[in-house]
Amino acid sequence: MEREKQNEMIREAGVIAIIRARTSEILIEAAEAINTGGLNIIEVTMTTPDALNVIKKASEHFGDQVLFGAGTVLDPETARAAILAEARFIVSPNLNMKTIEVCHRYSITVVPGCLTPTEILTSWEMGADFVKVFPADVGGPAYIKAVLAPMPQIALIPTGGVTVETIGPFLKAGAAAVATGSSLVSQKILDEKNFSLLTERAKRMREEVIKARQE
Repeated sequence: MEREKQNEMIREAGVIAIIRARTSEILIEAAEAINTGGLNIIEVTMTTPDALNVIKKASEHFGDQVLFGAGTVLDPETARAAILAEARFIVSPNLNMKTIEVCHRYSITVVPGCLTPTEILTSWEMGADFVKVFPADVGGPAYIKAVLAPMPQIALIPTGGVTVETIGPFLKAGAAAVATGSSLVSQKILDEKNFSLLTERAKRMREEVIKARQE
C-alpha cells in the first residue's frame, strides 16, 4: 500500500487507536472489536512485549482491512525493524530526521512527536506526513487552533489525554485526526476481554468524528 493511501485512511478514520496488548491473539481480538465499531487504524506501541511479532501477525491477519502501525519508535533502527514487520505507519514521541528518512525510503507514513510551534514546523519541513502533538491535553483544542492559525497546511494529530468528549473539539480546531489509548482500550478491557464494550467505545468515537466533520 502506498504512503498516500495510508495517509488517506488515517485522515478518513479520524481516530488512531493505541493498543498495548500482551499477545498477538489479544491484539487481533481487540482490533476486530474496534474495527466492528468503525475504526480501522491501530497503533501498537514498541513497549508492548514482542511488539514486532504482534504487529506482523495482526497485519497478516487483517491485510488492508485494518492499518497497523508502530508507536513509541525512538530511532531509525527501530523504525526499519517495525516496517519489516509490516507496520504501515511509524509514530514517535520525538523528532528524529533519520527516522523520517527511513520511512520515506520504504514509502511508509511517518508521524513524529512535537509540542512547540518550532518543533512542529521543523518536523513538517523534514517531510512528516502528520505531526503528533504530545501531550495534547496540556494545551487542549485551543492550542491546536492557535498553532494552525499561522501554519494551516500542517496535519496535526493530538495525542495524550484524548477522550470521546474531546475528539469533536480537537477536530473542529483543525486537527487531521486524534490518537487515543486508555480512554478507548483500557488494560482492564483487555484483561477481561470485554470486547463488546470496546466495540461500543469505538462506535461512539467514530460517531464523534462524523458529527464534528458535518458541523
